[in-house]
Amino acid sequence: MAETEPFAHLVIGDEEIFSAHLGGKLSVELKSPLDTQRALSIAYTPGVAQVSRAIAADVTLAARYTWANRLVAVVSDGSAVLGLGDIGAAASLPVMEGKSALFKTFGGLDSIPIVLDTKDPDEIVETLVRLRPTFGAVNLEDISAPRCFEIERRVIEALDCPVMHDDQHGTAIVVLAALRGATTVLNRDMAGLRVVVSGAGAAGVACTNILLASGITDITVLDSKGILHTGRDDLNTFKAELATRTNPAGRTGGLAEALAGADVFLGLSAGIVPEDLIASMAPNGIVFALSNPIPEIHPDLAKKYAAVVATGRSDFANQINNVLAFPGVFRGALDAGARRITERMKVAAAEAIFSVIGDDLAPDHIVPSPLDPRVGPAVAAAVAAAAADQVSPAGAAD
Repeated sequence: MAETEPFAHLVIGDEEIFSAHLGGKLSVELKSPLDTQRALSIAYTPGVAQVSRAIAADVTLAARYTWANRLVAVVSDGSAVLGLGDIGAAASLPVMEGKSALFKTFGGLDSIPIVLDTKDPDEIVETLVRLRPTFGAVNLEDISAPRCFEIERRVIEALDCPVMHDDQHGTAIVVLAALRGATTVLNRDMAGLRVVVSGAGAAGVACTNILLASGITDITVLDSKGILHTGRDDLNTFKAELATRTNPAGRTGGLAEALAGADVFLGLSAGIVPEDLIASMAPNGIVFALSNPIPEIHPDLAKKYAAVVATGRSDFANQINNVLAFPGVFRGALDAGARRITERMKVAAAEAIFSVIGDDLAPDHIVPSPLDPRVGPAVAAAVAAAAADQVSPAGAAD
C-alpha cells in the first residue's frame, strides 16, 4: 500500500482512505421507526402540525420538541483547512463531516456541517444569523486569520448561543492541558518557563493568550517574518497588539534568536525547524511540534534534546489534538444552558483533560488518548460546572 504521509508510523493506503469516505461519513438516523401508519401520522402529518402550532404559540418549546437546542453547526469557509490552506468550501466538507463524527462519538451531540461559498465576514455572519433557529451552538472551523478573529467576535455578539472557533480555543485548551502534564512530570514551574510560539495565526494567538492568562510571562511569538516586537511596522492590528503583551526581553530576529535558551517550543505553523535550533534550547526542554500533517521537526530528532515531545498526530506519543476538548466543551455548555463559552470554561476544560491522566502521567503520556472514554464526560462536567458558577440571575452566562 502507498504511504499517504511522510514518516507515517501507521501506513494507510489510498484505497482504504477513499473507501471510508465514499458517499460521505454522515447519515441521519431516526429515533423511532416509521413502520406503521400510526407512526407516520405522529411523526409527520397530521400529528406534526400540533407540535408546530405549539411552537408558534411559544417559541421556547422548540428547545424541547426539536433537535435544534442540541445541534451544533460546524461552519467553515474552507480558507484555512488543516495544513492544506485555502482549498475552498467543497474541499473542506470532508473535514467538517469528520468534525461532526467526532462530536457524536466523543460528545454525544448531533451536528451538521455547513460550508459557505464566501469569505466575506458580513455574509458569513448574516448567514448564521438567518440560520439561528436551526441549531443550538456554532463551531467555527478552518477560517483563516486575521478574518477569523472578527468573524468569531461578531457571531458571538449576534447569536444567543455558544460559539467557539475551535482552531483558536480548542487548540489553546489542549495545549494548556499538555503543558500542565509536561511541567508536572518534569517537576517544573510553569509560570517560570520561557516559551517560544512559532505561528501568529488563529491558534498561535489563542494559545499565547491562554498561556499568558495561566501566569507565563516570557512568551516570544514569531510569524513568517520573525519575532513579533513593537518595533516592527509590518504587523496587522492583531499582531501589533500581541507584540505589546509578549516578548518582554525585546528580542528581535528569527527562530534562532528566539529558541536559544528557551524552555518550550510550541509549533503552530507549517515551517520546518532545523535540528540544531532545537539543540540550542535549554536542558530539560519541551517541544510541541503541532503542525499537521508534517510536524515542524520529527519527534525522533526532537527527543535527542528535549525531555518531552508532542505532536498533533495519532501515530506518535503525546498527541495534542482538539478532539480532547471541543466535544466536551460544547456538551458542557449546552448541558448548562450557557449562552457563551467563557475563558473560565476553557480553563476548566484544560484542567479536566489534565486530571484524566492521573497516575498514568509520564514523559510520553502527558495527555490522555483521544479515544479515552473518560475525557468527554470529564470535560463536559467541568465546563458545565464553570458555566453554572457564572450564571447571572437572568440565566445568561457572564
